[in-house]
Amino acid sequence: MINVTIANFETEVIEASMHTPVLVDFWAPWCGPCKVIGPLLEKVETEYAGRFKLVKIDSDQEQQLAAAFGIKSIPTCVLLMNGQPVDGFMGALPEGQIKAFLDKHVPSEDELDALAQADEAQQLLAEGNEADAGTALEKLAQAVEQAPENDDLRFELVRQCISHGLFEQATAALAPTLTRIPASLRFEALNQWLKALEFVGADPRGQWPMEKFDELIAQNKRDFDTRFAKSRVLIAMGEWPSALEELLEIIMRDKKWEDEAPRKTYVALLELMTPPKPKTDPAATGKSAGGIELSGKAAVQEDPQAQLVSQYRRKLSMALN
Repeated sequence: MINVTIANFETEVIEASMHTPVLVDFWAPWCGPCKVIGPLLEKVETEYAGRFKLVKIDSDQEQQLAAAFGIKSIPTCVLLMNGQPVDGFMGALPEGQIKAFLDKHVPSEDELDALAQADEAQQLLAEGNEADAGTALEKLAQAVEQAPENDDLRFELVRQCISHGLFEQATAALAPTLTRIPASLRFEALNQWLKALEFVGADPRGQWPMEKFDELIAQNKRDFDTRFAKSRVLIAMGEWPSALEELLEIIMRDKKWEDEAPRKTYVALLELMTPPKPKTDPAATGKSAGGIELSGKAAVQEDPQAQLVSQYRRKLSMALN
């Protein structure tokens, strides 16, 4: 348990929540219920052994922080993850309800072990040593086995399996996600990528030079089958913007062709091309995730990759309307 003030708020709450859920207990020395829940929260923090971090803020002494969170009564507890408030409760809840609240958000012990395995895998992959890639993928697979509900881990496992040409393993790891209703866009995106790579390996057109595709398309602009095959070869080559252009040509001429396969593939590529959202950067906005004004505001510039994705989203919108 840590006492937090405006001076250490960014470090102990915002930055810490990027890695571990942080439960903020707003209290005051005169508050009777606060004296009841305070020891319970400390006891639960010890039992959860690092699954979350508890901090306490004296709302009388830190009125700016209390106002930033809109605290109207105490005790009030707010849970932050990745720099943002995600949930909270008011009043002196009993221990069982506190644990039930936390269990909705904080990782289980198995999931913490899985995340540690995944971190080790990412370190091995970042080193770029192909000999370590197999070990890294084994660690990722073990992580998914330990935390099968963690979609971030499953997504990374499938992505890495596809990248390393392990299509059978990718298909097996991907399968549970493709039966969901509604479908998950990012897993459907991986599925479309996998289909393109499997097409190149199984269909004779996967070995055609680009000139042969272009020759046939020049003879018939509506040869959608050839255009779609070309787009899949381009996807396999990593030429995703060029693949989007071919898919767009089909969409503009026939939106419903092959049960909208070009549109679905186009959307999948956009999903795969979209850069991950950056962690909250207080300096970029001039405010912390808790709404506290900071000095040193910086201009926010859109990532070039994000600009490219936005450009192709607009092209699709125009083609569909």
